[in-house]
Amino acid sequence: MFFWLISPFLVYRWLLIAAAVIPAIVLLVKVYRADKLEREPPVLIWSLVIMGIISTFFALVSEKVFGLLLGALVQQTSPAYNVILYFIVVAVSEELAKYVLLKKRTWNHPEFNCMYDGVVYATAVSLGFALWENISYVTMYGFSTALIRAVTAVPGHACFGVFMGVFYSLAKGCDYAGQVEKSKLFRILAVVIPVLLHGAYDYIASMETADFSWTFIIFVVAMFAVSFILVNRMSKNDRYLYRSWRR
Repeated sequence: MFFWLISPFLVYRWLLIAAAVIPAIVLLVKVYRADKLEREPPVLIWSLVIMGIISTFFALVSEKVFGLLLGALVQQTSPAYNVILYFIVVAVSEELAKYVLLKKRTWNHPEFNCMYDGVVYATAVSLGFALWENISYVTMYGFSTALIRAVTAVPGHACFGVFMGVFYSLAKGCDYAGQVEKSKLFRILAVVIPVLLHGAYDYIASMETADFSWTFIIFVVAMFAVSFILVNRMSKNDRYLYRSWRR
């Protein structure tokens, strides 16, 4: 009797988790399959997804600490509050946590030998982050949240990962060529560009007016379109790093 009482609850919880996980997996598979030159070992990809999950905990601690500091220094009614909250406290905490674990896991990895690899790696980390974040939201708020996040937040993190990966690959290419300063610049951009996109995404989404709703839709569509173009171009023009940069 007890089994029949609890079974629907368990089924519902598993359905919620599936709704949270599937969008991230679908996007990761798409980016992975676009790697035509030399696909990465699945073990490495899943380890990067785990790195993305781990990065959520570092980001959460950072957001809590700096969120409390922000609340003590800036009034919530101040126009600057949301800007600092979304662009610095949230975006920097999350994107920097992803980048640090991405670099630690892949920068010196022997499989990182093609231009497109950085896009695959960064997207895997970002979708690992989105996957765990999505499970948290969906189990708290239900299927309606799953549907909304499936077409906004999860692809949004994928887009941040694509931009991070493009500059990360460029940094690695410059490193191969001995262009140390250029490599540093691209590594900085691998964090700064996703931070700006992430901050803008959250800031616009927080504005509950009709004008900002349309702005958010336009922003998201444009970001998705550019990310799609970048994935296709990086995949199509993929080259071995040592051949591309050492001629």
